[in-house]
Amino acid sequence: MKNLKKAIYAIVFAVTLFSFFQCTSTKIATSNFEKQTPFTVKSVVFQEWYAGIKVGGTGINVFVPVYNIEEGVTINEVYFRNLRGKLVKNESKYTAVLKHPSPNYTFQKAEKSIDYPFNLKDDECVISYSENGQIKYHKIISLNEVAGTYYENGPPSIYERSASSSMATLDEEIDDN
Repeated sequence: MKNLKKAIYAIVFAVTLFSFFQCTSTKIATSNFEKQTPFTVKSVVFQEWYAGIKVGGTGINVFVPVYNIEEGVTINEVYFRNLRGKLVKNESKYTAVLKHPSPNYTFQKAEKSIDYPFNLKDDECVISYSENGQIKYHKIISLNEVAGTYYENGPPSIYERSASSSMATLDEEIDDN
């Protein structure tokens, strides 16, 4: 009986101790967002898409026009609606294709993964960038939505985009006639 009492006290003490000292979180404090950035961001636009093949799924294209980037700065990723994607330079803007993890056709917000570092509203995104080797984050509010698009031959690839000036386009086959 004495040992049982000691064990109960030890368990209660351990639970109390762990409640005060929680594990380090991967969340990034909102106070860590940079107000002043070494670049200028114009109006950020996003566009929902869905693919025409059975396992194509859905996702979001994010277009981030970035200007006046100082030397030593690299634009990395965008975080939006519980998704993240690499930003790739495409002419005068950066583009990311965020694919919904569900293979089904759904435009519901993706479930937040355990390692997703931000709590954002549906019209907010965060851009990560490195400045002289140090990773920094910039929060953007009030993103603009444009009409969705349909990709007949599967999900879009940010690496194979044409130099088209329009945002909402269809992937079309080119005739050799």
